[in-house]
Amino acid sequence: MEDIPEQHQEVFEVISEAGEAVGQDVYVVGGYVRDFYLNRTKDADEQDIDFVTIGSGIELAKEISERLGADNLSVFKQFGTAHIRYENMDLEFVGARKESYSRDSRKPIVEDGTLEDDQLRRDFTINALSWSLNKDNFGQLIDPFEGIQDLKKQLIRTPVDPLKTFDDDPLRMMRAIRFATQLQFDIESQTYRGIEEMADRIEIISKERIIEELNKIVMAPKPSIGFAHLFKTGLLHHFFPELVKLHGVKEVRGVRHKDNFWHTLKVLDNVAKKGGDLWLRWAAIMHDIAKPATQKFEPGTGWTFHGHDALGAHWVKGIFRRLGLPLDERMRYVRKLVRLHLRPIALVSDEVTDSAVRRLIYEAGDDIEDLMLLCRADITSKNDYKVKRYNQNFDRVEEKIQRVEEKDRMRNWTNPISGDEIMDALDISPGPVIGDIKDAIKEAILDGEIPNEHEAAYNYMLEIKDEYVS
Repeated sequence: MEDIPEQHQEVFEVISEAGEAVGQDVYVVGGYVRDFYLNRTKDADEQDIDFVTIGSGIELAKEISERLGADNLSVFKQFGTAHIRYENMDLEFVGARKESYSRDSRKPIVEDGTLEDDQLRRDFTINALSWSLNKDNFGQLIDPFEGIQDLKKQLIRTPVDPLKTFDDDPLRMMRAIRFATQLQFDIESQTYRGIEEMADRIEIISKERIIEELNKIVMAPKPSIGFAHLFKTGLLHHFFPELVKLHGVKEVRGVRHKDNFWHTLKVLDNVAKKGGDLWLRWAAIMHDIAKPATQKFEPGTGWTFHGHDALGAHWVKGIFRRLGLPLDERMRYVRKLVRLHLRPIALVSDEVTDSAVRRLIYEAGDDIEDLMLLCRADITSKNDYKVKRYNQNFDRVEEKIQRVEEKDRMRNWTNPISGDEIMDALDISPGPVIGDIKDAIKEAILDGEIPNEHEAAYNYMLEIKDEYVS
């Protein structure tokens, strides 16, 4: 035995015995082997482990399931695969295959093959590593493409000609960048040129497959690595042109603006450093998306982007739909943060009224902390004095928010007066006037005319009723 992880040795020995019993060689392949050499498997709570067998993956999995006493075997006959959930492991079994592609199809012609055939169809050398679980060489590393050397060099490289690799499945271009981003590896020069040359082939890949890889890039420790590669190779131009349009700097009369593409990536990295979840990171990606459409040079003022917050928020749904992102509360959360991302800094002035603070709390609700995190992440100046000053300004804003929130309790606000109560008190039937009265009460509370209390709201309703009820 050479490199088999100690915590899974017993399971691998059972699998080895099952392979011998059914007369099939079996190997551990793919990401689990790669991650072992990266020291990423030992402390993982869950383990996904893939196996290739020379023969039927389903037949082997049935034998293993019986030997392990596992009662949750899943068989997928159309794909020739089987899955066993055992303790904290997801064990996936498939027969070795070789694949060939026609030029205009993403779907391969699949045939039974050898281990060598199976390794040849792997996307990258670091994913073509395998361990034998066979009796005569149990635990032996099989590394036909020097994947271990590439791990040491921190290099992403295709096992065969990258043009063939990416032509067979263009999503592998996204995967190359995703692995480079997650692992903070370099992409080997010939492989990189292959992506540049084949970038337009990404057009045949479904948006569902693209967004799955893109979201993994977004969730990487430093997502800007991936977006920079996507931009430089030309891939990004094919599925996210709005982000590409942020790139570039215009100059009029010696006045330039910052490059909003690289600024956006810095904001994204800043959010990632703070542990922001996927949707807060998407808000960072989208926060300045409409700047190119609102860009204007004003003599005496310089470059302006008036209304880019509102227009960007308006664009969120369409971009989410095209990319295959959800159109539910997660989209609405991103849209809200894009719409509000300029509001906090406007509250810095000492003359700002409590009403303005109340309205921000009312509109942001429970997302106010995320909004403030995004605003702080939006500080990308290299001038330490400016950064310190901006953060001090946001400290003041957060103090104002806390003070007003403690006094007025506006977060996730609901009207103290219900529609039924209005109808009973004013003896009126259902209709638009109910909403008008509720809106008037809401505005009075937000403006500070009355406190956020039921009695005050009820009395205010009686005061204004003649304006709405004849």
